[in-house]
Amino acid sequence: MTNFFIVVPVCVFSLGVFVDDVSGVSVFVMEGDSVTLHTDVKTNQHEKIKWFFNNIRIAQITGDLRKTCTDVQCNEDTERFRGRLKLDHQTGSLTITNITITDSGDYKLQIISHSSKSEKTFSVVVHGVPAAERDEMQRKPLKEGESVTLDPGDIKNTDDVITWYFNDIVIAEITGDPNGTCTDVQCNEGTERFRDRLELDHQTRSLTIRDIRTTDSGLYKLKISSRSFIIHRHRSISIISENNFSVTDRSVLLFVIIGICVPVLLVLAGLIDI
Repeated sequence: MTNFFIVVPVCVFSLGVFVDDVSGVSVFVMEGDSVTLHTDVKTNQHEKIKWFFNNIRIAQITGDLRKTCTDVQCNEDTERFRGRLKLDHQTGSLTITNITITDSGDYKLQIISHSSKSEKTFSVVVHGVPAAERDEMQRKPLKEGESVTLDPGDIKNTDDVITWYFNDIVIAEITGDPNGTCTDVQCNEGTERFRDRLELDHQTRSLTIRDIRTTDSGLYKLKISSRSFIIHRHRSISIISENNFSVTDRSVLLFVIIGICVPVLLVLAGLIDI
């Protein structure tokens, strides 16, 4: 007896919404940073974008502006982020400013249209900065002639683009492509503020400023860019010169001069009288 096996292809049609579950993204930031989580789409009136933090809705954008919300607008009595959330109305991307340790957790993105529903999870880990270190970074002035190294922290992905700014002007950039690396005038033609005093470490991505000057005082910003997120952090640097006096220093100096000159004048006056 001969057995015949007939293979019959089976087609299954599913009516409803197709769910595209995208694997998660890990984001490591430092306390005080700003981070933007990308949707990688451009919204239109037929899409609804929702953001959740640990399964609690924190932001939403739709074609109906009345239904667009962030934080407490989405959930009454919930003010975890207290005005620190920003939505990009063109892409639906979510920015969290001045991030705190309590903001660590899973951020889930849902993009819903008539025919599909996609999901993506961002696992955000916020590293704390000790108060003493934070105060030292912000307040301790440097002296002219010293060198300072700005550390971007632990960079997990070597393909991330690292951009350094001084007062919102690009002064250094490092990418996965060696041809895309630049410092000072290479980044901006006609800009030679630092004149070969910048050094980039290609392993740590840190930026060193040598022979620092008072004109180098200002706000330095770091931008870490990847396909899925952007991280912003900053550090204010102030440089003091030994030849410069503050208002208080000048007042003290004036009293010292007066204290020296007056007795000398009195002595001279006495000699003249004689």
